[in-house]
Amino acid sequence: MSLTTDIPSPTQGVWYLGPIPIRAYALCILAGIVVAVWWTDRRLVAGGARKGVALDISAWAVPFGIVGGRIYHLITTPQPYFGPGGHPMDAFAIWNGGLGIWGAIALGAVGVWLGGRRHGVTFKDFADAAAPGILVAQAMGRFGNYFNNEIYGGPTDLPWRLKVYEWDQALGHAVTDASGHPIVKGYFHPTFLYEAIWCILLAVALVQLGRHRRLASGQVFAAYVMGYPIGRIVIENMRSDSANHILGQRVNTWVSILVFLLGLALWIRFGRAERSPSAAAAPRPDAPGSTDAPEGPAGDAGDDSRERSDGPLDREPAAPGDAAGRRASTEGDGRA
Repeated sequence: MSLTTDIPSPTQGVWYLGPIPIRAYALCILAGIVVAVWWTDRRLVAGGARKGVALDISAWAVPFGIVGGRIYHLITTPQPYFGPGGHPMDAFAIWNGGLGIWGAIALGAVGVWLGGRRHGVTFKDFADAAAPGILVAQAMGRFGNYFNNEIYGGPTDLPWRLKVYEWDQALGHAVTDASGHPIVKGYFHPTFLYEAIWCILLAVALVQLGRHRRLASGQVFAAYVMGYPIGRIVIENMRSDSANHILGQRVNTWVSILVFLLGLALWIRFGRAERSPSAAAAPRPDAPGSTDAPEGPAGDAGDDSRERSDGPLDREPAAPGDAAGRRASTEGDGRA
């Protein structure tokens, strides 16, 4: 008797509720967004923001992010839509997959900035609060690729190999043989799973970093911008799906390198801004004799009250106007 050691892929990724298609890819993306908004709101509220502000800002960020993710995909992979034999109208069929994370983050950030201005939350504070949740959303979104039998690596005989089926993209299910059995394409590295695990580990690391280090406002987000490309570069070069190349490397590999450098620049810039001469000259709210509470991530990430904030969210809500006048500190919050 032999034991099955492979990871079976789903044989169906679309179900119909009457004439309405229910797509697993879309459900995974939507579930990730819900979790990210919920967690971001908890982290903002813990820092003094009003409850529900993350949802208000996300109403701007999510549509911008979806459009940005699709534009990035179309720019980096134009052949299926605008190349020979391509179908231009499929550019709008986002339910079939094809959202580039770099475009989603870039244009989503514009939505955060616009929404934050409208609702009184700074971009850096929202980005710090959102970074771990974004990673969880990315991990959940990768399971949409799992349901679509896509985004896998090269062939392997490892115990966690992924069984992949021949796939009918139009119908959203595996191709079957004359007997009605799904046709196995092969066994491959589950790179969708590798990336999901990397995202979860990085989310945990960001929470711990903010909890145990005194960080400047914006540095948790900068750590996300630096950290995600490290794993993405490794996983990108394991993937076997078609991709455009520049100088022998996949486009996303080069973009990952540039994004890492951007994150490093943001980390340095945000740290210097916190240590600017004007900030140093201002009286420290946590200095001896001061009665003011520390303000923002740099002021409260390492104090005793921050260590006590690791428990349940049972604190009293901030008074009206108080949260609007103070930055929502998020880095030290480790709530899941």
